[in-house]
Amino acid sequence: MPEHDHHELDARSLRGLAHPLRVRILGSLRTDGPSTATRLAELFGQRSGTTSWHLRQLAEHGFVEQDPERGNRRERWWRAARRETELRPEKFGGDPELGPVLSSLLHEVAAVHHRRTAEYVSALNEWPREWCAASELSDWVLSLSPRELARFTAEARQLVKRYSRDPESGDEQVLVQLQAFPRGGAAE
Repeated sequence: MPEHDHHELDARSLRGLAHPLRVRILGSLRTDGPSTATRLAELFGQRSGTTSWHLRQLAEHGFVEQDPERGNRRERWWRAARRETELRPEKFGGDPELGPVLSSLLHEVAAVHHRRTAEYVSALNEWPREWCAASELSDWVLSLSPRELARFTAEARQLVKRYSRDPESGDEQVLVQLQAFPRGGAAE
């Protein structure tokens, strides 16, 4: 992976990522490692031409790149260009053109989180007891100001960074999801 492992979305890259299949392709390349359009097509029940086109779109926006260490002239391998994508929704608030794009992306991200959680729950009995005991599926309702919520999420990011290491370390990949948002309706 390149030295710069962080990509903050701007309006252009937001548009480039806001497609359900692109979100899933990028997620797969980040968690499962490099792949080909053909393999991704099989994984997602698509045609290789479709996944190839979406890979080129992701590459155009800097999310993926060709993997020069794999493949040949006939078989093109792709890898994630960065480990993280940061989305700051407040940057796009009030933009009538980007509102639906932002909503589409966030809905797909939420759907991916739901699918992953459901897969874990479905396979819970297959995991050793120590993994089940170490796992967490809880929620808490906190009373916070916007400032406190910002501090809370910043501290959570720092905690995640403290435990982050290369996926090639040999340890089990652990999915961490943190959802922190106001519970009620939109407040002025």
